[in-house]
Amino acid sequence: MLVVGDVTLPPEGYQSRLSDSLNRSDVEFLPLTNCDVTSLLDGRTRREDFLVISKRHVRIAYPVDDLGSSI
Repeated sequence: MLVVGDVTLPPEGYQSRLSDSLNRSDVEFLPLTNCDVTSLLDGRTRREDFLVISKRHVRIAYPVDDLGSSI
C-alpha cells in the first residue's frame, strides 16, 4: 500500500527533519494524520484521519510539499 499523510515534526533544530524522525531508534512507530491510503493491487484510495505505522514496514519515505507536482 501507498500511504500519503502528514507527520508532525518539531519546528526547528534538533530532530526537525523527516529523516531524523525515521532514524530514531527509541521510536518504533510513525503517527500520521490526514492520510490517503492507496492499494497497490487495485488502485483504490481511502481516507483515514489517523494512522500509526511501524517503521519496519516503511520502504521509502520523502517529504511532499505539493502532491500535485510530485505524482
